[in-house]
Amino acid sequence: MLRGLYSAASGMMTQQRRHDTVTNNIANLNTPGYKQVNAAARAFPEMLIALVGADNPGAKSIGQLNMGVFSEESIPLFMQGDLRQTQSASDFALVADLTGADPNLVFDASGKAVTQDGEVVFKPQAFFTVRDGNGETRYTRDGKFTVNANGNLQAGDGSLVLGVDGQPIDIGDRAIGELSVNGRGEWFNATTGELVFDIEQLLITRIENPNLLIKEGNGNFRFANEEDAAAARPVNDTDDVEVRQGYLERSNVDPSQAMVDMMAAARAYEANQKVIQFYDKSLEKTVNEVGRVQ
Repeated sequence: MLRGLYSAASGMMTQQRRHDTVTNNIANLNTPGYKQVNAAARAFPEMLIALVGADNPGAKSIGQLNMGVFSEESIPLFMQGDLRQTQSASDFALVADLTGADPNLVFDASGKAVTQDGEVVFKPQAFFTVRDGNGETRYTRDGKFTVNANGNLQAGDGSLVLGVDGQPIDIGDRAIGELSVNGRGEWFNATTGELVFDIEQLLITRIENPNLLIKEGNGNFRFANEEDAAAARPVNDTDDVEVRQGYLERSNVDPSQAMVDMMAAARAYEANQKVIQFYDKSLEKTVNEVGRVQ
């Protein structure tokens, strides 16, 4: 009986975390570059149920019983979001359609594909590269940048946007409106169309497996270790990546599906709550009535 009580309690906690995850997605519907997060649930280790005399050679197995469930992790969905035109010279968006080592692979809506050998691979993604206040490299799709008092291009949390030389982009005493950026991230004089050589090209980083990234907050992601970070590289001319100035990438959260998921989590939570109430009444009856000495 207690096993069922624990299973229902674990189900409630899992659905609560799932509900919190979906609520966070809905709260960030209008956050530029936000990537939807999905909660992944996993069953506790299963217990084999067998007939009495399981040690005998002829014992028959009845089946398996899950001991409960827990919300194991939150997995971001890195697929491309729609673009919104802002006409602001300091707003940037990335449009990327990268292919893996095998260009014939077809990725599903979650950015996952399976090779002929059964290996699961993920769709590479492109990110703006920034440096946070601690001097650490971070990656973001939120291109809502501004120019600080020192003439450096910075993200919304104050992180400095990096150029291909690995240093913060410095536009000097120019106004951002005097400059334009092409699809490769190179800077031009907005009036004459001439290339500005003293401003470094935007550093756009290609990440082969974006699921190795850890969400850090403020739209930033990081690698867990240096080994994973070493696999990231700047995009090149063969990569299908384009920088769009005057645009922002919308959140890729589907509001309709998010509402459905939130209601489903709430209903599952209520169902597990009813099970716990049933077990509570059964235990009360066992203790107060069944065990009563007549």
